Amino acid sequence: MSSPRIPPGAPVPTSVADLVLRAAAVHTMAGAAPATALAVRDGRVLRAGTDADVRELTGPGTTVLDLGDRAVLPGINDAHLHATWLGALWPDTLFADDGAPGPGPEKPLRTAAERRAAILRAGEILAALGITSYTEPGLGPGEDDGHIGAFGMSVVEQYRELAAEGLLRARVTALWLYGELDGPSTFGTFRAGLATVDGAGADPRRLNFRGVKIFADGIPPMRSAYTHHCYADGSHAHLLVGGADDPEREENFTRMVRTAHEAGLQVGVHATGDRAIELMLDAVERAREERDVDLGHYVIHGDLVNAAQLKRMARLGVGLSAQAGIAVRTAGVVDEALGAGSSAAAWPLREALDAGIPLCLTSDAPVLPPDWRKEIAAADQWMGPAEDVGKRMETLLRCYTVHPAQQDGAASWKGTLEPGMAADLCVLSADPFAVTPGELPAVEVDLTVLGGQIVHERSPGTIA
Repeated sequence: MSSPRIPPGAPVPTSVADLVLRAAAVHTMAGAAPATALAVRDGRVLRAGTDADVRELTGPGTTVLDLGDRAVLPGINDAHLHATWLGALWPDTLFADDGAPGPGPEKPLRTAAERRAAILRAGEILAALGITSYTEPGLGPGEDDGHIGAFGMSVVEQYRELAAEGLLRARVTALWLYGELDGPSTFGTFRAGLATVDGAGADPRRLNFRGVKIFADGIPPMRSAYTHHCYADGSHAHLLVGGADDPEREENFTRMVRTAHEAGLQVGVHATGDRAIELMLDAVERAREERDVDLGHYVIHGDLVNAAQLKRMARLGVGLSAQAGIAVRTAGVVDEALGAGSSAAAWPLREALDAGIPLCLTSDAPVLPPDWRKEIAAADQWMGPAEDVGKRMETLLRCYTVHPAQQDGAASWKGTLEPGMAADLCVLSADPFAVTPGELPAVEVDLTVLGGQIVHERSPGTIA
């Protein structure tokens, strides 16, 4: 007979642990001082505390890992990562480490078997980086004829099969896509697509189709971000949503957001220009006037978001998913596109955090490598010197743990290592609070645990 299911976030009864980890530091990211031991049972955290605190939870059948000088963090959550595409391209990415945007490598996925293999390959890559959750930001019929082959309904089918077989090595949140990736969509196709949404699946904690993605515009370097001002060459961009002119395109975009909101679906909007972001916020405000419920809508990228818009985002409960690595790499070409000095006001990460927005730092892999350590270093570089390096590190780590769990609507059961939360964690070779953000990329990921099960060990046999 199976035991009763414990509600998400509810206290876990004291019992003998399946797994105990002892480390120099266990950072629960829940506001408490670091612990030195963590007890896990049935895929959930039993207790975090001292060795003495967890001793009573250790029995003859408990696996005990002595991690020495290593540190434990909640599992990393990359809230914007094209995993299937990553699995196809790796080790190639669209940007080289220090490169500017340009034509990426072409390795199209042509069969269901190739897509399955790409998802599994991505799982290996991400597990080795301590990533236990990620968001596939755009899968669906809008890309069924796409030449890349990494975003259509066949990918959805492969994810569902792998989830049913228990072969996914990370928790996956996905957004439906009813237009082309980085391309046009229409309100009619979008509305028809929403009518086909068929639920989250058997276990939404492993695979959850939470909402929809809309491409509002392009990107500043390509002069396709929808802005209030013209580019340095005098050109203007248009919304990617179909319509005869700007007012009709704007109205159709607004109808998309409002229709998805009414259907109870989260909306992630690819919006980089200030005009696109403002239009998205106007649509969310109208939607919430009609049905006042917080569905976790968020801006994807948000390169040219301004201070007034950040305040509105905080008031409306709109999140931000941004890529500091792209900011560092493309500042020069943004200045060329928009005018000298324009990049200085772009990607206002510090201001977003100060406004109380749950900022998610993400890689947008395979645009960039999916290495969260490098993204934290890039964010620190972009934000400028910190008065308190430890506080800066904590803030940026929350952008890869606590805030993405909020974006996923899962903050009640993942993102921290409090009792009752999912035992998703990564073990680092050194305490991240003993180094600067710029030094973090040199710290190794030694172990990754998903739901209490080890899914990656950097050097098998080295952890007692």
